[in-house]
Amino acid sequence: MADSLAEPEPERVVRLAGVVLAAGAGVRLRPLSAWRPKALCPIGATTLVDRAVAQVAAVTGTPVAVNVHHGRAAMLEHLEDRIDVHVSLEEERALGTAGAVAHLAGFLDGRGALVVNADTVHAEDLRAFVAGWDGRRVRVLATPDPDAGPDGGEGPAFGPRSGIVASIVPWEHVQALVPEPSGLWELLWRPELEAGRLDVAMATGTVIDCGTPEQYLRANLWVSGGRSVIGAGAVVRGRLERSVVWPGAMVEDHEHLVDAIRADPGPGPGPGGTVLIR
Repeated sequence: MADSLAEPEPERVVRLAGVVLAAGAGVRLRPLSAWRPKALCPIGATTLVDRAVAQVAAVTGTPVAVNVHHGRAAMLEHLEDRIDVHVSLEEERALGTAGAVAHLAGFLDGRGALVVNADTVHAEDLRAFVAGWDGRRVRVLATPDPDAGPDGGEGPAFGPRSGIVASIVPWEHVQALVPEPSGLWELLWRPELEAGRLDVAMATGTVIDCGTPEQYLRANLWVSGGRSVIGAGAVVRGRLERSVVWPGAMVEDHEHLVDAIRADPGPGPGPGGTVLIR
């Protein structure tokens, strides 16, 4: 079932549009997601959503669709005037991963969707992933499910606990989804997996889901090569070890931050603060 990644074939790329899922509340990321919407949390010199948009746009071109619900005001301020982004506003309720794709049927207009999560940090070759697509089946680029056995004896298996780097949802499957709160695992990946049709490629490098402050710190340090990350406009007078300082935040001269995140509130509510990772 698992395929290797192939060299890019441009004629396949143009059949897809990029979709970045960024509407989640980020409950497990609190308190960081109380200070900024999860997708606007800094990663290196950019934000989670901007990193994801850039990775997808390099394959599908622009505009890339980004769905928005939680943290709406800050997300719209960040995205709505950009020519490289199509904002898909989920006004009444968050639609989940499947509902979000269905809600974008008008934008997709006959194209399949290359779908990623804004909060998944990786350096996988999405162009090669798309080039290896057969143009018909649902395809996923994922990490192994630790609870699943080998894939037919051939290698790691895909399952509900797999980390998802990207998925290709062909237009025919987009049409079968409905714009109601629902998930891609329940409505698409699991049925296709059980039917033996799901096309699975396993990620070859580091993949980090920034679901918690600990994983968010890990992702930043991975991107930076282990160096502390200091955002634009931050003032650092004290000492840092394996820490992240958000843009505009301050570390006083008497402070020594170790495995910490110093957060400025940015566009969100609240005063910001410090999260120590124990």
